[in-house]
Amino acid sequence: MKIQRPVASDDEHQVLQFRPRNPELAPGWRRDLNAQPRQGDSSCEPNDLSRYERPRQEPDDFRHRMLANIAALAFTVALTAIGIWLAMSIADLRRNQDCVLMGRRDCVHIATPSG
Repeated sequence: MKIQRPVASDDEHQVLQFRPRNPELAPGWRRDLNAQPRQGDSSCEPNDLSRYERPRQEPDDFRHRMLANIAALAFTVALTAIGIWLAMSIADLRRNQDCVLMGRRDCVHIATPSG
């Protein structure tokens, strides 16, 4: 069987020149972060999130937040434990079912009192 590989020619590849949308951001232009913004220029706003902050009506209740975090952690741990127990139970049931379907008689472990 013959393997066919595509033949790549140099005519297929082309490098495109990047042209910025904003003429001020042309290559070689560097913005001075400490410069004062010009009037009407919104591109020199600070890069922090202070412009999105809103004043709060009431102060944070850290006790309530901590209790909610503890409750969420307890719920997550309980859900994980239930999931592990369920997976182990399903695996045990499947093991017993496979044993019975193979025709074996000693499938279920019987605990004997010792002593």
